[in-house]
Amino acid sequence: LELLKLVPPTAFDSVAQAPMTAMSSASALWRSSAATWPCLPRRVAGAFAAVAPARARRTSFPAVCGGPIGAQARGSTSSTSLPPDLAMPAPETGKADTRIYRPMTETIRTFLNPAHFFMLLRAHGTSFFAGVPDSLLKDICAYITDNVAAENHVIAANEGTALAMAAGHHLATGKIACVYLQNSGLGNAVNPLLSLCSHKVYAIPVLLVIGWRGEPGKKDEPQHLLQGAITPNLLKEMGVPYEILPDYAEGAFEVLDKAYAYMEKEKGPFALLVKKQTFEKYRLTSEPPVFQGEDMLHREEILEEVVEHFPTEPLVTTTGFTSREMFELRVQKGQPHEQDFLTVGSMGHCSSIALGVAVAKPNQDVLCIDGDGAALMHMGAFATAGIMGQKNFKHVLINNAVHDSVGGQPTGSSQLDFPGIAKACGYREARRARSASEIREALRDLKAGDGPYFLEIQALPGARLDLGRPTTSTHQNKDAFMGLLRRT
Repeated sequence: LELLKLVPPTAFDSVAQAPMTAMSSASALWRSSAATWPCLPRRVAGAFAAVAPARARRTSFPAVCGGPIGAQARGSTSSTSLPPDLAMPAPETGKADTRIYRPMTETIRTFLNPAHFFMLLRAHGTSFFAGVPDSLLKDICAYITDNVAAENHVIAANEGTALAMAAGHHLATGKIACVYLQNSGLGNAVNPLLSLCSHKVYAIPVLLVIGWRGEPGKKDEPQHLLQGAITPNLLKEMGVPYEILPDYAEGAFEVLDKAYAYMEKEKGPFALLVKKQTFEKYRLTSEPPVFQGEDMLHREEILEEVVEHFPTEPLVTTTGFTSREMFELRVQKGQPHEQDFLTVGSMGHCSSIALGVAVAKPNQDVLCIDGDGAALMHMGAFATAGIMGQKNFKHVLINNAVHDSVGGQPTGSSQLDFPGIAKACGYREARRARSASEIREALRDLKAGDGPYFLEIQALPGARLDLGRPTTSTHQNKDAFMGLLRRT
């Protein structure tokens, strides 16, 4: 761990992705990138030399800690120039002179390399990961997805499920698992945190990595502001100690040391709060299983078909890109927003909101526009809708098989038979559409048929680069939607 602490994050770029022990990792890092490292302290260089091959020591060590760096310090010329904001123009020529500068490195933004953070977790013995993806964690989530075997990484349906799996892993192996989630997902995790993992119940240690949306002082969407403000106190009240994850390697090392020391001693969960832009960018390289086809549509095109077929019915749209695209679609068409309740938060509860409206307005068809990740999060709602038997409840699920709004990680829904699940839960009708022509025919049948009626529409992943956000407030959205319902 002491060696890993001093390894620069860039060193991880050239290391093989195969699982390694802490010491063999250090050796591999030395061999692969020693020539690019800054001058290491002699005690650390000596330690690396002990695990590196003799030839690597002879050829690489002098280049790292020998004369070239010292020569630069004495003012020798170098082909590597300083950043433009640090170099000062020489009085005689007016050109930048790298020997005359004002170093202000404390103003340079730092980021935590996902590979470095991952290796620190592995060095502490953590090899199992589970969670629900979050936009603030998308880089570390993508790195885990690319570098952890499928049996040791589970993108769970909800945060409580992820926490329970981490508990099961600990029971079977005695090891501490890592669970990642957005802070809004703490609501789903409260029960297993308090009644399963707490040191007052079964005393199961779990490392929680929590994306801190709505952090005080940071601009964010309204659904995150209250949750963000109370997140630290919520953890405190639940007896879960926490630290803010630093955005640099040495700080992360120290915080993880503290976290694992607590979990080993107290046998309870420990949380790391992750602020916006903590991690370096990392792009997912493994291809998630998604739907493909020349005649398939993107979600926004599907929403346009829904609006054409249901021009007056109230719609309840799910969280993420779906509600944002519906808002912009109304703007594009010059239509008011009163017909749509945009569920900007409360992931997984869209269908239950729509069902509640349908029960209160039995003579008015009510549409739910759901997503695959959201539907999976609280799939018990399918059974409730089936049992209620509301003829005016129409449930459309747009399935693109990924968590589109938070990084494109797979949901696993490409392998699920959603219509079969809906029928088993008591829906009167359930079907699937894929191509543009199938979608139009299915929407016509949905409009004419009695509910509970379920329609899965398989879609292409992705959204427009210039997709905006609703410009009306959540209160305005609610008031306009309630006004429409009072008039119908």
